[in-house]
Amino acid sequence: MKIEAVKPLNNFLEYLGERFTSFIEETGNITLLFIETLKWCLRPPFRLKHVVDQMEEVGVNSLPVVLITATFTGMVLALQSYTGFQRFNAESLVGTVVALSMTRELGPVLTGLIVAGRAGSAMAAELGTMRVTEQIDALSTLAVNPIHYLIVPRLVASFIMIPTLVIISDVVGILGGYAVSVRLLGANPVIYMKRTINHLELNDIYTGLLKAAVFGAIIALIGCYKGFYTSGGAEGVGKATTGSVVISSMLILICDYILTALLF
Repeated sequence: MKIEAVKPLNNFLEYLGERFTSFIEETGNITLLFIETLKWCLRPPFRLKHVVDQMEEVGVNSLPVVLITATFTGMVLALQSYTGFQRFNAESLVGTVVALSMTRELGPVLTGLIVAGRAGSAMAAELGTMRVTEQIDALSTLAVNPIHYLIVPRLVASFIMIPTLVIISDVVGILGGYAVSVRLLGANPVIYMKRTINHLELNDIYTGLLKAAVFGAIIALIGCYKGFYTSGGAEGVGKATTGSVVISSMLILICDYILTALLF
């Protein structure tokens, strides 16, 4: 009876050990892939056409959903802030709250999560398909380094385009907040803009863009890693795609807290 009672505990501890070992192994593989990618970033040939193609895929094609998200985020933020501040006769601070929230936090985080779900999953699916159909092995056979050819353009494009999308997201979100506050709720437009300009500092914008650059690297690295090491055919591609979105989203939120604690 005692042996039977111990078995569930042993199974649980064994499961925890396997999960921990898998976590350490995957973390090491991601780190090694990142270091290898950084090395190849500095080596010719520099495939600018591939980088531009990936910039279009990551940035331009993600623009519509980013614009919609940023617009309604700014509008909802202004609506909620105005309703709350009205209780304390502080409606003039709505512009400041919208601007600081978008530039510091909501712009980078929401843009990162959206691009992770759209472009990051596409990277994992594309590279995963290439892996299971042996196209990546064919590149190695042709003396073309797969990391240099496939991962470097995606990492560079994400590193450049995510901050660009965040700038657009910040501007659109602030304009959305302005539209709701001034046009819908009747706030003073001069006071709204003055409060926004006077209290928004360049440091707030720079830190948001720094977050966006880190998020871009995370999205590309995780998406490419999950796709590059896919196995198991079509089912493996599906798991890699799902895993890239989940892991990227979690890392974005974790790194957001760490960067906020360090920068502010």
